[in-house]
Amino acid sequence: MNVTEEMKNMLQKKLAYIATVDGEGNPDIGPKMTMQLYDDSHLYYNEFTAGQTMKNIQQTGKAAVAVVDAKAMKGFRFTGKAEIVTDGPYFDQMVATETAGGNPAPKYVGVIAIDQVYWLDIGPKAGTAVK
Repeated sequence: MNVTEEMKNMLQKKLAYIATVDGEGNPDIGPKMTMQLYDDSHLYYNEFTAGQTMKNIQQTGKAAVAVVDAKAMKGFRFTGKAEIVTDGPYFDQMVATETAGGNPAPKYVGVIAIDQVYWLDIGPKAGTAVK
């Protein structure tokens, strides 16, 4: 999946929300203020709460991330395989990003391999896959 400039800009400027489910299918959703693109195939974020989202990812390995520009009535939902990492390139890059901003280094980093992107725009393409 190639991430477009519009998607990149929205991820940089708007708050992203991550949705997960536990092993029994119970949903969870919450904001991730550090969500960003690692490359055109991966999102990643500082999992600093180590709460329900992290537990769900460890149980099911799935996540969806939504980012919306409410004024423009446009948005995107990214879905894919998710994992929590404590070392490696995603972890190292998040450590560099967080510490450069004066924040503590993360203990855990969430990584989502983007399988599909869906439109969250108002109108007929809402919920359809971005080609």
